Amino acid sequence: MDLDFDAEHIELGAAVHDAGKLLFPSELDGPGSEHEPAGEKLMLASGVQPHVARCCVTHAAWQGPDVSFEERTVALADKLWKGKREEELELRVIDSIAEKLGLDRWAVFTELDLAFEGIAVGASDRLARSK
Repeated sequence: MDLDFDAEHIELGAAVHDAGKLLFPSELDGPGSEHEPAGEKLMLASGVQPHVARCCVTHAAWQGPDVSFEERTVALADKLWKGKREEELELRVIDSIAEKLGLDRWAVFTELDLAFEGIAVGASDRLARSK
């Protein structure tokens, strides 16, 4: 869509957003949010750039007003990878794209909704392979 964004931030954030689960392995398959701040601290202590380490927290706290487009995209990737369609999150990302490109929300929605569904639909196979 010819959108200007920090792809490396998204790629690295997606790679490390659950790093705190190393310290809280019960949260790998169960509920919990202790891994989020623990992951950020672990990443910072390991020399990871603060804006990337922050994805450990913002992938779950994506509703905040100070969450960047890249951080929200990491949160969206996490949801879709697990097969979850989070309407509010998707629309926030879509609205950000529409604003950046000067397009109508529904023009962007039409283009991305199918892509989101295509990613989400493969979740069962992905999750089965990751166990």
